[in-house]
Amino acid sequence: MFQFLTDPPPFFFFTGKGGVGKTSLACASAVALCDAGKRVLLVSTDPASNVGQVFATEIGNRVTAIAAVPGLSALEIDPPAAAKAYRERIVGPVRGKLPESVVRSIEEQLSGACTTEIAAFDEFTALLTDQGLRSEYDHIVFDTAPTGHTIRLLQLPGAWSEFLEQGKGDASCLGPLAGLAKQRSQYAEAVAALADGKQTRLVLVARAQHSTLREVARTHEELAAIGLLNQQLVINGLFPEDAIAGDSLALALWQREQQALAQMPQGIKGLAQDHIPLLATNLVGVESLRQLLQPAAMAELSPVASSCIQHEQPELGSLGSLVDELAADGHGLIMLMGKGGVGKTTLAAAVAVELASRGLPVHLTTSDPAAHLSETLAGALSHLEVSRIDPHAETGRYRAQVLATKGAALDEQGRALLEEDLRSPCTEEIAVFQAFSRIIREAGKRFVVMDTAPTGHTLLLLDATGAYHREIARQMGGKGMHFTTPMMQLQDPKQTKVLIVTLPEPTPVQEAATLQADLRRAGIEPWGWLINHSLQQAAVSSPLLQLRAERQLPHIEAVEQQHASRYAVVPLLAEEPVGPDALRRLCQHHELPPRPAVGAAWLCR
Repeated sequence: MFQFLTDPPPFFFFTGKGGVGKTSLACASAVALCDAGKRVLLVSTDPASNVGQVFATEIGNRVTAIAAVPGLSALEIDPPAAAKAYRERIVGPVRGKLPESVVRSIEEQLSGACTTEIAAFDEFTALLTDQGLRSEYDHIVFDTAPTGHTIRLLQLPGAWSEFLEQGKGDASCLGPLAGLAKQRSQYAEAVAALADGKQTRLVLVARAQHSTLREVARTHEELAAIGLLNQQLVINGLFPEDAIAGDSLALALWQREQQALAQMPQGIKGLAQDHIPLLATNLVGVESLRQLLQPAAMAELSPVASSCIQHEQPELGSLGSLVDELAADGHGLIMLMGKGGVGKTTLAAAVAVELASRGLPVHLTTSDPAAHLSETLAGALSHLEVSRIDPHAETGRYRAQVLATKGAALDEQGRALLEEDLRSPCTEEIAVFQAFSRIIREAGKRFVVMDTAPTGHTLLLLDATGAYHREIARQMGGKGMHFTTPMMQLQDPKQTKVLIVTLPEPTPVQEAATLQADLRRAGIEPWGWLINHSLQQAAVSSPLLQLRAERQLPHIEAVEQQHASRYAVVPLLAEEPVGPDALRRLCQHHELPPRPAVGAAWLCR
């Protein structure tokens, strides 16, 4: 039995950056608890939830019994729907009573991603405090836990209500938070349940990668700082040593993971840990989920006598061919977007290095606080400038500016409340937006390659960009003056090329498609897709890698046929892509290896 499932409490929360397997582990844990005779409610708060896909059951925003698992029910919270209901709860009572301009202003304040995040938290805190559910289910398992900064927002002083009523505030999160007062006791009860180790277990999910372990260490510190200490660590998808089978790529992957584990950040070394082996299969269906938490999970690598499916191998474009198209423009903004863990930082560096190697002027920058561009580049290169939008530094400057202007006329209490509000994550997003706006103006003269933060943070940034555009348009619309906003530049395909980065796996492709839809709603049409960590170009002999290579093909085909007007497939290399030479190799065209004979184990399902 894995430690994180030993002596299970009523509530489980699975958290971690994108692509680490939170949903799979949450679903597998729910199945294991039901197999032990427990009644379980599985709740997803992920806007791109694929829990229904995992169980082949349409779930949605209602409690739905999972027929294949006695005792299991599931619920998918729909954050946009929750945000819509939350906005109506605030705006509805004043509509028709206040001037229309005031109502529009309130709706504008409640239009951002911060409201969506708080509304989703509002939904599942109701689940945490629902005594009826507590009596009906032995365990409630949450896929995608509340982040520390969301809980921080809900712990802000109750005096904010008075601050709003007196019209003293005009800061970042006051609009979304205006509706919290009525649920204050519910939130207090929910936060207390989260902090109680007898009621709740927080499971930090990670992969054995340096960047992912650093990210989970930050999450650990953020949650611990607000009193959530009941944490355990699960390292998911570890390459098994006995699956190397003389394969040089498999050996390199195993060694890379072992090094990452040996250099794990000190803050999380002391946590109770479980290691889950990498499987060849996509975790869809109850039997696959049971297999995930079984010690003998690797048994599936034996040849099987089931029917064999051979996909036609698609023509795979290279990253270098996409850079050829980009280079023809001579300058412009190139933004790499996607969920966490898909390799945006590495691919942004590869694009920038390839452009600079052709003698083109390039500014490579990142808005991701977890990015480590200097480590990836490992040195300087002609024609390439590297910078980082430091959220802490930018936020400090922004806070000082607001306190010096809006805070100047406030009394001591009002200034203290303003300072408290300026500690919110929305303040950081606004500060980062200002820095982002400064940098993208350079794209008229040279290439600006931007490695963006994971999807949720990027959408917050786009919200700020859109709000700024609408305000400028409102102010300038009646004056007949020409103006250009950052949003207009992002929407102009001649000035901005957005590359969506994904992995050839079900959840990353689904979430990338959702991001593309979000961008299109904002009037931004993605220019291309990058499918990272492909095994199609590798002549692998390890049965585990052969199976995984075959199972990547349907997802590459889905990108080609359903989602992307242009795309490139970037190979998984044996060496870490660190330094200019290794980054350039990512841009090379890789010939496909000969296919194994039909009927070999890796073609069978």
